[in-house]
Amino acid sequence: MTGFPQNFLWGGATAANQCEGAYDEDGKGLSIQDVLPHGFGPWTEEPTPDNLKLKGIDHYHRFKEDIELFAEMGFKVYRFSIAWSRIFPDGDETEPNEAGLRFYDQILDECEKYGIEPLVTISHYETPLHLAKAYNGWTDRRMIQFYLNYCRVLFERYKGRVRYWITFNEINSILRQPFMSGAIMTPKEQLSDSDLYQAMHHELTASALAVRLAHEIDPLNKVGCMVVGITVYPLTPAPDDILKVMEIDNDLYFFLDVQARGAYPYFAKRRFEEQNIHLEITDEDREALKNTVDFIAFSYYSSNCATCDPTLGEPSRSNMTPELRKNPYSSVTEWGWQIDPKGLRYTLNRLYARYQKPLFVAENGLGARDRLIEDETGNLTVNDDYRIAYMREHIAQMKEAVHDGVDVMGYTAWGCIDLISCSTAEIEKRYGMIYVDLNSDGTGTMNRYRKKSFDWYRKVIESNGEIL
Repeated sequence: MTGFPQNFLWGGATAANQCEGAYDEDGKGLSIQDVLPHGFGPWTEEPTPDNLKLKGIDHYHRFKEDIELFAEMGFKVYRFSIAWSRIFPDGDETEPNEAGLRFYDQILDECEKYGIEPLVTISHYETPLHLAKAYNGWTDRRMIQFYLNYCRVLFERYKGRVRYWITFNEINSILRQPFMSGAIMTPKEQLSDSDLYQAMHHELTASALAVRLAHEIDPLNKVGCMVVGITVYPLTPAPDDILKVMEIDNDLYFFLDVQARGAYPYFAKRRFEEQNIHLEITDEDREALKNTVDFIAFSYYSSNCATCDPTLGEPSRSNMTPELRKNPYSSVTEWGWQIDPKGLRYTLNRLYARYQKPLFVAENGLGARDRLIEDETGNLTVNDDYRIAYMREHIAQMKEAVHDGVDVMGYTAWGCIDLISCSTAEIEKRYGMIYVDLNSDGTGTMNRYRKKSFDWYRKVIESNGEIL
């Protein structure tokens, strides 16, 4: 196969906490994102006026307009997340919030209206805040049952309407961001390796049990895991640098081996012994982990280099990977993220070679400072040729991976409409093909405008990736 399959799922992706706003409407409880006014941290005790995520892009009230625009681009799939605290405001209730469920009923109504397949992320960095405060998040085994209660409500409510699910967004990010990813209140510098890995184990067990539950409720459900897919190269051919990259890759494989192979990887035993990690893993847990995912989703934006010699190389300017090194052969974005399209082909090939499961590029895109201008017809737009170039090159390399024989299910461009940044809680770093008139000080009309990339992506989808 030299081109994309006819059933390839083209579309875009958003997250509830970055687009919906309406943080306190219709019975919604507070989530951990509502107390993260500056992105990764630090967190506050209560929501603050400078937290732009509380306002979002008002998708909660404008979702019909937004989904109509997605349909105009030709989306085959729309990846969105459900805000856990809209369904269970505290997270540990026995009965769900009906108003929250009705909101997502309407989202699905609009998707069905335009023939757009929904891909739902069950937990996308928006754990109910009460679960963080009362249980210290995923360090507590009781979180598994709270999560499964939530999953059961979703699987039963949306049976036949949602076929594709992702259990946790970028589940491996808990290693870097234990509060945002795992709702763990213990400060990162005070968190023991045993507590961190126990939380990881609880999430992995919950994910596997959710796969089993989804298949029991509807055998047609397809459930995937999702990981951060930053690719790392050795800075030099020195054997120590090669081994350094192996260790970094094993952080990724730790999560994927459990979810895609059904058991902890061979290298876990030595890691646990050397880091003095002691976990409570029951026989029931081991049996549960055998419920493996149907597909593997990942985010891919950039690559970096690693070295054991701190005197070598230029430090990465990315806030995502500050400890890594810049690749001298790659260009960078305004935020210091390296642009490496061929790294996407490489990542697709290495994941497929290891797991032989369908892959989904669930996030990819370019964050940039866009400038709204008036075009020759008098319409407001953004001439984002830089975004088109970035996406064109990455899609071309994804196409090469398909030609290589990799089973790629779909591609959802991140932030298909401008969103509030997860890492910095600003809107200046725009990813969308749709411009939202909003500033980081909260001002703006919230009006939507088609960027130049809007029409370009429409043609890409219309031609099934033949016109780039």
